[in-house]
Amino acid sequence: MDLTLRGLLTGALARFGGRPALVADGRTWSYAELVRDADRLAHALVAAGVGPGTPVAIMMSNRAEWVVADQAVLRAGGAKVPVNDMQSRPEIEFVLRDSAAVVALADEGMAAAALGAGSPSLRTVIVVGGPVEGALDWDEVLAQAPDTGPPDVRVRGSDVALIAYTGGTTGRQKGVVHTQRGLALNVLAHVVETGLLDDERLLLTSPLPHSAGYLTQAGLLKGALHLVERRFDPDLVLDRIERDRATVLFMVPTMIYRVLDRAEEREVDLSSLRTILYGAAPITLDRLEQGLRRFGPVFMQLYGQTEAPNFLTRLTREDHDPAAPERLSSCGRAAALVEIAILDDDGAPVPVGGAGEVCARAPYVMEGYLGLPEKSAETLRGGWLHTGDVGRVDAEGYLHLLDRRNDMIISGGMNVYSTEVENVVQAVPGVVQVAVAGVPHPDWGEAVVAFVVPGAGFDEAAAADVCRAQLAAYKRPKAFRVLPELPVTAFGKVDKKALRSGRPGW
Repeated sequence: MDLTLRGLLTGALARFGGRPALVADGRTWSYAELVRDADRLAHALVAAGVGPGTPVAIMMSNRAEWVVADQAVLRAGGAKVPVNDMQSRPEIEFVLRDSAAVVALADEGMAAAALGAGSPSLRTVIVVGGPVEGALDWDEVLAQAPDTGPPDVRVRGSDVALIAYTGGTTGRQKGVVHTQRGLALNVLAHVVETGLLDDERLLLTSPLPHSAGYLTQAGLLKGALHLVERRFDPDLVLDRIERDRATVLFMVPTMIYRVLDRAEEREVDLSSLRTILYGAAPITLDRLEQGLRRFGPVFMQLYGQTEAPNFLTRLTREDHDPAAPERLSSCGRAAALVEIAILDDDGAPVPVGGAGEVCARAPYVMEGYLGLPEKSAETLRGGWLHTGDVGRVDAEGYLHLLDRRNDMIISGGMNVYSTEVENVVQAVPGVVQVAVAGVPHPDWGEAVVAFVVPGAGFDEAAAADVCRAQLAAYKRPKAFRVLPELPVTAFGKVDKKALRSGRPGW
């Protein structure tokens, strides 16, 4: 039998019947209701021309219908193109055009971006929360679709099931292509690595188009209950733990710190909590000690990329030991289906403990970048995924990240590519030269800062307005610093390490 994500999840969800699957916006959805609506929407997608590997954009904030849409695209055999509501209009328009999505499943907040994208391939827009002129109404589409189970679609493991966009060091977003087989193995890896039980209650407050979406699929495979929230709020998180007995949280360190601070101020029963899964950055030692006292031994860290979602390495609950601070500075050891290597510029392994590029092999590594064969070959050369991160592996197999070769900034758990921001700022009148770097920040992990060499007419407020119009909120510089010149290395390149360090004069 050919392993596919469609087959894996379609079969799993049918087993759970009336068990509650989702709680969102004050309503509880059973697995049977989720399956019914996903099947109906899948029939509508097939009628709209969706078949194996056909791109379908999902453009929604966190809500139950996002999960319905996700399952419907799978059942129709399509390729999901997730679009985040934090992306700017130009970014959304690029994704719709580049992916050649033929259908967009949008909420009322993102419908205008879909309808105004001008993508020649986009033929149908279905909107939940409408009505919206020029789009089909979600409820009407479901009401008119047949209630006869999933459509009869022949899907192969090699069919494209996901095109997920990530930033690029050249400023262009890249569509990361994953197959049905790879994503099926990825979901199974999530279940294995997190140790999900049959009675889990997952609290999801981070965007479903990103890492939380993979965790949701893993939870559905186990028949878990998913508490879906549109936004993160520390009091809401504590309420969900105490009132709804949430067992699994998925957050970035910035969010964990805010929940910790609020938990110190109020009495709350946290006894249901089993796992706080986090990524993007390590937790500081003092915060971990505080978290262990308040929450218990529940912390688990992951490290992955859009090119290999979520689990390249894992730092286990047992690894979160304040008595072993060196281990806490790592992102754990290779996941069960993963091989990690540290390679030099020639692709040769470096000695244990030596620094080099972090490379990985796994059955859920991407197939490549959409329409970018040269970039795909460069990233996947030698049979390894070249992550662009610089790191070392110690004698016990723990991976320590040292730097990011591609100058990616991680701010509040979101990836920001410095060149993408630089391209926007450089076009602002009065900017002679600009370098963007992530400066350490106690709350965000890294703050996006634009270092500008100004010319005549440079106006910081105008530069901020340009960034606001063209960049997603998390990519916008949190500060502009004016310098007489940018620091350079001995090789004449801009010294971003000096900028990040806050060295006097920079």
